[in-house]
Amino acid sequence: MNDRELLAFHQEIVATPSVSRDEGRLTTRIQAFLRDRGVSVVRYGDNLYALTGDAGPLLAFNSHMDTVPPAEGWTRKPWEPCVVEGRVYGLGSNDAKASVAAMTAAFLRLHAGGGAQGFRVLLTLVVQEETGGAGAEILVPELARRGLAPDVAVIGEPTGLDVAVAQKGLLMLELRSVGQACHAAHGRALGARNAVRELARDLVALESVSLGPDDPVLGPVTLEPTLLTGGTARNVVPAAASCALDVRINPGPDGEALLGRLRDAVQGEIAVRSDRLKPCRTDAAHPLARAALAARPGAVAFGSRGLSDWVYFRDCPAVKVGPGRTERSHTPDEFVLESEILEGAAFFERLALGWGRTAVDAARGAMP
Repeated sequence: MNDRELLAFHQEIVATPSVSRDEGRLTTRIQAFLRDRGVSVVRYGDNLYALTGDAGPLLAFNSHMDTVPPAEGWTRKPWEPCVVEGRVYGLGSNDAKASVAAMTAAFLRLHAGGGAQGFRVLLTLVVQEETGGAGAEILVPELARRGLAPDVAVIGEPTGLDVAVAQKGLLMLELRSVGQACHAAHGRALGARNAVRELARDLVALESVSLGPDDPVLGPVTLEPTLLTGGTARNVVPAAASCALDVRINPGPDGEALLGRLRDAVQGEIAVRSDRLKPCRTDAAHPLARAALAARPGAVAFGSRGLSDWVYFRDCPAVKVGPGRTERSHTPDEFVLESEILEGAAFFERLALGWGRTAVDAARGAMP
């Protein structure tokens, strides 16, 4: 797959709408594209995977085919990619179809050239990363069941080809307060508890809670109130109010202790809505991280505050890296540079070959 074909493929997949939970058309198109190039590709739901290499340690390339819906403010048609001075505009062009295209190109180059010698590369292209559901969360266990649990994984997301060696987790909480419903005109005279007022006091109280020590790579744990609900009518003292709490946590054993401190600080109830999106970390000295950093001189290792499908690959060492910039994700007139896509494909190929040499040498050294 040469550079011209890579850029054409990228534009083709950007031109194929794939808003999360409606990716089937794109899955079919990429499946046909790979089969036309002699690749045996398996469809599982709307996810795809393909394998190259005969035996040995297994590296997974993973990225997601889905996008968010178009944001307000687009001045171009989201699914009609256009190139202006090297910028490819289109929904998902940056997040994460640049990684999809670059990883696919790297995989095809390794497959066609016999580059994966003594190791294997698994290309996994998944759906519903933006919404959660029938994507990597169901594909990864199925791969393990089929004997394809990866030894390491590379998660394709727009990082400017810097290498995320850690990723925050997400603890989704709900703070709930209870009041006494009555006519608003009589609330003060009756001494009725106002659930909104109770909720406000609890939110202020949470500001003073210690969230734990900073992580040297990921920085502080953060807590942000996000979605408020409460009340039934303008002239009724609310009997209930709630607020969603977005807590970005770091790797470590302090999760339960943090939850206890939050609960001790409030008068209302804090319920756990989700704790499945765990934080992830790979030692920067791991051969995968070293191979990723060596594949792009000048790349830096960093910690990522955003979530990704890494959470489903956390049973093996992994890094998050890809072409494009996260600041462009989910924005009107999203774009990626053609040069970033081309550099990304070359980067992923170098990463696989660099890791593969190290993995094969380590496997040979372990033989009796």
